[in-house]
Amino acid sequence: MSETITPAVDNRRWLTLVVVGLAQLMVVLDATVVNIALPSAQADLGFSDGDRQWIITAYSLAFGSLLLLGGRLSDLIGRKRTFIIGLIGFAIASALGGAAGSFELLVAARALQGVFGALLAPTALAVLTTTFTVPKERARAFGVFGAIAGAGGAVGLLLGGVLTESLDWRWNLYINVVIAAVALVGAAVFVPTIARSGDRPRLDIPGTVLVSGALFALVFGFSHAETDGWDAPLTWGMLVASGILLVAFVLWQRRASHPLLPLTIVLDRNRGAAYLSVLIAGAGMFGIFLFVTYYLQATLGYSPIQTGLAFLPMIGMLVLAAQLGTNFLVPRLGPKIMVPAGMILGVIAMVLLTRLDESSSYAPHVLIPLMIMGTAMGTMMPASMQTATLGVDRQFAGVASAMVNTSQQVGGSIGTALLNTLAATAAADYLAANTPVTEAVATQAALTSYATAYWWGAGFFAVGALMSALLFRRRGDGLSLSHTPRAADDAEPVLAH
Repeated sequence: MSETITPAVDNRRWLTLVVVGLAQLMVVLDATVVNIALPSAQADLGFSDGDRQWIITAYSLAFGSLLLLGGRLSDLIGRKRTFIIGLIGFAIASALGGAAGSFELLVAARALQGVFGALLAPTALAVLTTTFTVPKERARAFGVFGAIAGAGGAVGLLLGGVLTESLDWRWNLYINVVIAAVALVGAAVFVPTIARSGDRPRLDIPGTVLVSGALFALVFGFSHAETDGWDAPLTWGMLVASGILLVAFVLWQRRASHPLLPLTIVLDRNRGAAYLSVLIAGAGMFGIFLFVTYYLQATLGYSPIQTGLAFLPMIGMLVLAAQLGTNFLVPRLGPKIMVPAGMILGVIAMVLLTRLDESSSYAPHVLIPLMIMGTAMGTMMPASMQTATLGVDRQFAGVASAMVNTSQQVGGSIGTALLNTLAATAAADYLAANTPVTEAVATQAALTSYATAYWWGAGFFAVGALMSALLFRRRGDGLSLSHTPRAADDAEPVLAH
């Protein structure tokens, strides 16, 4: 019989947090670190501008469509086993991508990264959820985890710039092998092994097929809209197919004897509000990384390394706000106040960014909104992520955690497509209205496109502030962040590793 580990008294749990944090950082930063490497990879492998998008899309399609399956597999075969498989697979896929001698092999490696990322990301959050059950420790752990989730994209920009300029674009992929190796040793030693009692649940195959197809069609539809427009038949066809498959998935979950995602998980007001908040934050946050990066490099002439360094103050404020919020403010105020407050700060940061022009300087014109945005993300993300997994029965912790990642991924896909399309339209309209096109006109067209994206990003956060204020329960109504989940109070272990 396996040894039963009680996380509340296991002194190794903080080292478990380090291991889980490394895995989360690897998955999150991979979304942006590869972007910096794309121009060098294109020059090396000789693929076209039209093909370039598939380096990003291959990863996001596999990752987004398989997240719920990955989370459920961690419930079925065990957290530790799934976590280790995910680490090994992600490392192998990254090594293949780094060594790729052709465009086709690089795309295949990125898709494989997405597959194992979908296994790894929800499992990492599920390990955290089932390891930290004491309210104060849970708050601290989720503060760290939320800070990593929010800052990973900016870290990727900095790391990508350093690796591309100092070494080679391939090291943007090889670096994952190094991180995964360290995390693998830590997982083997510090992630606890917990025995399962009772029958092993079965995998809901029809539900898995339906939701994976729906998420694939959704991510593909938004990605296609970014390149071919909203009126392209493949764009709206995939989005309609996604809607039909999602409806079919919900209907199936209502009657399935072993549902992939019990509807009670997402229909809980607090958890539903948390998932929506993560989705909206993901959509709005995209404007910061993409368009501020464009502005710094194209308008102010920053190098990739300088661009990455420019985001460091935002990361600092994010980490500070995450720790302050989860340790002191969230237990006292609850997500009903903290999440809308973070969304409002996001609105302020976006509005300030709309004022940037070709004569703006980094300090204070870029620095101040970046620091406000860091505070916003550090205020809303840890509280949302903690609430999204609070009170879920341990046997469904993996799939509940996967919903957090799915919300963030879908939000990012929506933000990518919408903001890019709106920005491109704004630039085209400006150029059409200001002929002949000189260098000054082209510069102003780019600034107009960025400002359009920021205004829409501000709109996302404003909607998020209203929705989160209305949907989150007041403190004391049902579950709160100071409540110890029922599953955590159950001394009987329910997981097998």
